[in-house]
Amino acid sequence: MDNKTLKSADLKQTKKRILILSILESAPTALTAEEIAELTVKDMKMSISTIYRALNALADKNVVNKSVHQDGKTYYEINNHTHTHSLLCTLCNEKIPIEACPLESLECLLTKETGYLITGHNLEFYGICPKCAQKRAKN
Repeated sequence: MDNKTLKSADLKQTKKRILILSILESAPTALTAEEIAELTVKDMKMSISTIYRALNALADKNVVNKSVHQDGKTYYEINNHTHTHSLLCTLCNEKIPIEACPLESLECLLTKETGYLITGHNLEFYGICPKCAQKRAKN
């Protein structure tokens, strides 16, 4: 992620924000603030409150997506500004995109019924991926 992202979001380009963004960009799944803190230790000392402030600022400007999962933890990931839906494993946090949008017809219906101009939506299904289900069955 380049510095233009922070600049276009009208955010200061601090070393800490740049580090957090690079960690999120290279992560295979969404991360919690605590996981990000563990990954920043080797590069830069940052308190957990600093990480939360940076993540909240990034989320407020739609640079990162913030979501609370069924485990009660808040997860953060880079906002690629693409329309996606996903399946999320509640054990390993693997996230699989759903290709089709199952909400298009509902969105049209809601617009007609309510008069709202719907500007977007978010949908995640939670469950257990095949690998985790297999591990569970063995145990």
